[in-house]
Amino acid sequence: MRKSYRVKTERDFQKVFKEGQSMANRGFVVYTLPKENQKHFRVGISVGKKVGHTAVARNRLKRFIRATLTELKPEIRPDLDFLVIARPYARDFDMGRTKKNLIHVLRLAKVLSSEETEIEEK
Repeated sequence: MRKSYRVKTERDFQKVFKEGQSMANRGFVVYTLPKENQKHFRVGISVGKKVGHTAVARNRLKRFIRATLTELKPEIRPDLDFLVIARPYARDFDMGRTKKNLIHVLRLAKVLSSEETEIEEK
């Protein structure tokens, strides 16, 4: 995921938190904030220490989230800034469970433009 696709600054994160809508499932919380006149979506990913006690575990989950979002890139609405926050339940997710749970919560939050997203178990 290139830098232009990321919510980077603390100010942008806080704006999405305060002004955005949230939707959640057991594994993830997604905050969305519509932004007009934007070429593509921007995403912020947060995996706290309650999720994984080691940096290795947290970075692994972030890699899984990024890989799933890269795969779903054509289906994600371009007019959004959104945050993906991992919950402690996601601690032991493998790639397949991460993808399944993330697609579920992105559908609930209406981040995906199409409903035909297939979930592949790996």
